Amino acid sequence: MQNVLFTLIQIVDLLTSVLITLIIVQFVIGLLFAFNVINQSNEFLASVYRSINALLEPVLAPIRRYIPSAGNIDFSPLVLIIVLQIMMIVLTSVARSAV
Repeated sequence: MQNVLFTLIQIVDLLTSVLITLIIVQFVIGLLFAFNVINQSNEFLASVYRSINALLEPVLAPIRRYIPSAGNIDFSPLVLIIVLQIMMIVLTSVARSAV
């Protein structure tokens, strides 16, 4: 039973890592576009950026409703990363105590 629990936690950890990586990639591409390092007419990066936004928007939209606006700065990705890390710490702690 404990092997199944650890396997499930590893799967959740992998999915969390993928989600955090997507958040960071979205942030970097957004910065590159904002500072005109890369032109938004670059179809490949524009489509990657739109795809990542489409994947992350359902997760980030509820967080944006509860966080006050800070001008042009969006703190919802940072909040999501912190929540995901806390979730992984709690899950790992629960799994270790169950053994």
